[in-house]
Amino acid sequence: MAEESDLERIYPATPRRLQQAREHGQVARSRELTAAAMALVALAGLSGLGPQFMRRCMLLVEQGMRFDHATATADDHIARTLSGMSFDVLTAIAPLLVVLLLATLAGPLLLSGWNFSANALLPDFSRLDPARGLSNMLSTRGLAELVKALLKTALIAAVGGYAIWHMWGEMQSLVVLDVVTGVSLLGRVGLAVLGLFVAALVAIAAIDVPYQLWRYYHSLRMTRDELRQELREQEGDPQLKARIRSIQRDVARKRMMAAVPKASVIVTNPTHYAVALEYTEAMRAPRVVAKGTELIAQKIREIGRAHNVPLLEAPPLARALHRHAEVGDDIPQALYGVVAQVLAYVYQVQRWRAVGGQPPQAPEHLEVPPELDPMHGRAAPEGGLQ
Repeated sequence: MAEESDLERIYPATPRRLQQAREHGQVARSRELTAAAMALVALAGLSGLGPQFMRRCMLLVEQGMRFDHATATADDHIARTLSGMSFDVLTAIAPLLVVLLLATLAGPLLLSGWNFSANALLPDFSRLDPARGLSNMLSTRGLAELVKALLKTALIAAVGGYAIWHMWGEMQSLVVLDVVTGVSLLGRVGLAVLGLFVAALVAIAAIDVPYQLWRYYHSLRMTRDELRQELREQEGDPQLKARIRSIQRDVARKRMMAAVPKASVIVTNPTHYAVALEYTEAMRAPRVVAKGTELIAQKIREIGRAHNVPLLEAPPLARALHRHAEVGDDIPQALYGVVAQVLAYVYQVQRWRAVGGQPPQAPEHLEVPPELDPMHGRAAPEGGLQ
C-alpha cells in the first residue's frame, strides 16, 4: 500500500504544502554542507590565525617551564600554572571557535534559510519504535545513506592516503629538525592536508546538496486527492459556499420583502413578474425596491395588497424593469417617461380614493423601448390598476 501511495504522488508540492512543512520544522538539511562550511572556515582561520596561535602556545610553554625552587615546591604551583595556561590557550583560540560556531549556524541557513518551529521540539515517541527503525534502515533512503557514507569514507581515505604518500618525506624530516623549524613545518603540512580534506568535503557537499533538495521536494509530492483537497480548502468547501450563498439570498430576500410596503407602485406581468418601485420628491429618480418572478412575484403582490400598495399590470414595463434594473438601483433613464405616466396615474388613483368622483382611466399604451423588452413582439396587452 505504501508503494502504491508513493506511485500516486506525482504532483509537485504546492506553496501552501511547503509552508506547512516549514511550520512543522520539515526543511531540507545537508550535514555534508555544514561539515564543509566548518572545515572551510577552519582552514581559513588556521591559515590566518595559525602562526599567531602557534607563537602564543610556544610562549606559554616556555613561560610554564620557567620557575624557581620556591615556586616548584609550592603545593598549588601545578594547578595554578595549568589553570593560567588553559585560560590563555582558550583566549587565543576563542576567535576561531566563534567563527566555527557561526559557520555551523550558517550551513543550514544557506540551504533552507531561517526557520523556527516549536513543533520540532515536541517529543516524537514513534522514533523509539524498533520496527520503524529497522524499516528505515532497510528502506531506499537508508540504503542511499549507507552508500553515501561508504563513498564519503572512501573519498576521505583516498585523500588521506594521497597526503601521506606525497608528504612522507617531509614528515620523516621532523625527527631531525629543531623545535621551531619542526613546528613550522608541521603547521604547513597540517594546513596542506586540511586543504585536501576541505576540497573532498566541498566535493561531497556539492553532490549531497542537490540530492537532499531532490529528496525533500520528492517526499512532499502530492496525490491527486491531496491536491484537490487543498484546492477545496483554499477556495472553500463548495457545499459550505453554497450554504452561505443560500443564507445570503434569504437575508437579501427578507430585506427586499421588508421594503415592499414602502413602495409607491408594483408593476406586474401580471403573474410571472413583479417589480416594486418607490419614489419621493427627495429622490433623483424612481428606485426599484423589490423584484422577482413566479413565487417571489406572487409574494410581492401579496405583501403589496396587504399594505394597500397600488398594483398595475404592464407586462412590457415589468419585464424591462426586471431585466435592466437591480434592487436598490434607479430605473434606466430610457424608462423615465413610461414610469412617469405610471406614477401620475397612481397619484390620480390615490386622490380618487381620498375625495371620490370619477375614477381615472389606466394608461393603455405604455411605450417601452423595444430594445429594453426581452419579449418584444410577444407582449401581452396591458391591464389596469389592481
